Amino acid sequence: MYSGLVLRSTGGQNLVKILETGEIISCAVRGKLRLKESRNTNPVVVGDRVTVSIDNVTRQGTIEEIKGRRNYIIRRSTNLSKESHILASNIDQVFVMATVAEPQTSLMFIDRMLVTAKAYSIPAKIILNKVDLCQGDLEGKMAEYLYVYETAGYECFVTSVTKRIGLEVIRNALKDKVSMFAGHSGVGKSLLLNTIEPSLNLKVGEISKSHKQGKHTTTFASMHELSFGGYVIDTPGIRAFGLIDIDRDELYHFFPEIFKFSSECKYYNCKHIQEPGCRVIQAVEDEEIPYSRYQNYVTIFLDKDDSKYRTDDYQ
Repeated sequence: MYSGLVLRSTGGQNLVKILETGEIISCAVRGKLRLKESRNTNPVVVGDRVTVSIDNVTRQGTIEEIKGRRNYIIRRSTNLSKESHILASNIDQVFVMATVAEPQTSLMFIDRMLVTAKAYSIPAKIILNKVDLCQGDLEGKMAEYLYVYETAGYECFVTSVTKRIGLEVIRNALKDKVSMFAGHSGVGKSLLLNTIEPSLNLKVGEISKSHKQGKHTTTFASMHELSFGGYVIDTPGIRAFGLIDIDRDELYHFFPEIFKFSSECKYYNCKHIQEPGCRVIQAVEDEEIPYSRYQNYVTIFLDKDDSKYRTDDYQ
């Protein structure tokens, strides 16, 4: 038996790095593991630490065991026959990559990604890419995004691949960590990573001229080793992010700026929606909490049907 790290999972076959030798082999999944993880669309995910048996003749492997995951990023599956889809596991940090132009990333999408990362104790950072396109009204939109998330306590990076702005800072942040990148198609994840580490040679798509949205180029999440230390996980463009396994009454824990004021509420079980004496509502009125963040908190809390967030329609 060997210890392995899953670099790519495409359903039936998985690319696994054998940690003892550095060899990368194709592995099937033992049937009992597929049944055990039937609640998810994917029993084995990128970033998993696994135990592998290898056929010495064919050099094909079989994943015999999935070791315990210390964390993961999970979303509601777009496959209605399953409940959830895990994007990646055992992550040191997640970069939510967004743009205010071509395409514009909604604040709701960012907030849902941040809630999930916070729920699974994964440090999240935000990259606002294509700053070179931010002129006129878009410059104000960029400033708004920075204000909202820096007020919430998130580290934000401003980048432009074409102008080579902010790339060295991102490179330094990636060193010696397992970092996951997530965002809509077209925000520039693959191009940014290729520029930082040219040997990755990730596929780069184009922006649709009619819809100003990205075309999907990354089909499956994949993990790549960086020459300067660490790994990066490139994920397919995500149109929307449906939350799952988030307790409604604990939702405010995952909005840091709301949680900060919650201890000052009049009632210990305050939901921060319309209760009298709610310190959170007062903080919103006093502009200590950005209204968009609070509005998204309320929307997520009150909405019992999360399915609409599987599409682009909700901004």
